[in-house]
This record gives sequence, structure tokens and C-alpha cells, in this order.
Amino acid sequence: MAFSLFQNPTFLKLKPPTIATPRWGYVRVRCGGPRSQRSPLMKGRILSIEAIQAIQTLKRLHRTNPPNLSSLVSNTLTRLIKSDLLATLRELLRQQHCTIALRAFSTLRSEYGADLSLYAEIISALAAAAAAAAEMTDHVDRLILDLEAENEEIKCDDHKGLASLIKAVVAARSRESTVRIYGLMKKSGYGSVTEPDEYVVKVLVNGLKSFGEEALARELQDEYKIALAMFSKPQLNTLRF
Repeated sequence: MAFSLFQNPTFLKLKPPTIATPRWGYVRVRCGGPRSQRSPLMKGRILSIEAIQAIQTLKRLHRTNPPNLSSLVSNTLTRLIKSDLLATLRELLRQQHCTIALRAFSTLRSEYGADLSLYAEIISALAAAAAAAAEMTDHVDRLILDLEAENEEIKCDDHKGLASLIKAVVAARSRESTVRIYGLMKKSGYGSVTEPDEYVVKVLVNGLKSFGEEALARELQDEYKIALAMFSKPQLNTLRF
């Protein structure tokens, strides 16, 4: 036996260590417990303690419906600073508590004012909830009526906010509010005092056409061409000098 081992010298050689070839890709690492499985925070979802308490109070009041509901809701909302009030509004919209959210928006609008982008955000949320609550479509028209009643005009130089508002109203399938916004724009000097924006005009034209308002759409297109020529004249005069 020993003689046969010496006759086979390869038996005594040590085999070099095996080096595993790295595999390209990624390694899945699991960390933590249930907390690590939570979905990421959405933009605007960071709520203060005051905002969280206000949301809980508003939902409880709406559920129990006490006799002095309006005063209790008003007291709860007016105690919040602007950032907390805005966060409360958006969280209520996210949870589709649209009736309470409209109360929060009313307080925000009266205390701090509201831009067109916020109107568009609320109308989009109302339109999304319209399938579950048919009366939400009526709130869309009410918001535009309130916008007209309070300001008697619309901020035409806020092109981004104006386009968002028009798209939200069209998506909510509100023909009345779309036509009303066009009237507000004309009343506010859109195309005569304020230079029109091509994208805003395009969105509104498409919206009017979707409701069968072909005559108003052509009228807007004609007005845009005239305004474009009028606002381009000073630039041509400057180039001559």
C-alpha cells in the first residue's frame, strides 16, 4: 500500500484553493422588520403633530356630526399655520375626504389666498372622487364660481397654473366651468393686456372642442393670432432701431 502511494506522486500534491468566479448582478439585502416594508413617503406627506391632530379631529367631527359642527371645524382649522393647513388639506384629499377638504380649502383661501395651481389640484381630486360621489362634480363648478366671485378676474400671467386649472376642469368634464374660465380670461385682459401663452391656448381650444364648443374654439384661435401679431410689433420696432 505504501509503495503504491510513492509510485503516484500526484497524490501528495495539494490542490490550489478554488476561487469562485464573481457573478455579475446585485445581491438582495433584507434589513429590519416590518418598518422596512413600508412604502416610501410621497411628496407633501410629511405631517406635523398639529396637522395630524387636526385631521383626526375633523374626521371625528364629520363622523359624529355635532350640532355646532361648523364652529368646531372652523376653530380647528384657524388654529393651524399656513403650512400645516395646506398639508391637512392635501392629506384629506389623498384620503378622499373631499367634503372636509373643501372646508379646509375655504379656510385656507380666506386666511391666505390660493393660487390657480391649488385650485387645479383640488379639482383633480374632486374629479377622481366623482365616481364614488356624484355630487363632487357640482363642487367643481362651485369652486370656479367662487373664484370668479372673489377675484372677478383670473391671474393670466400664471401660465402654468392657468393651464393646470383648465386641464383639471376639462378632465372633470365640466363644460360650464371651461366656458366660464374662457370668459374670465377675456375679462382679465388675456390677449389684450397680458400676452397669451401658446400652450394655454392650445389646452383651452382642445377643451372647448371636446365639449362641442367649436365656435368658441375658433374665436379663441382668431384672438390668439391677433394678439400674437400685436405683441410681436414692439419687438420688430426694436429690431429696426
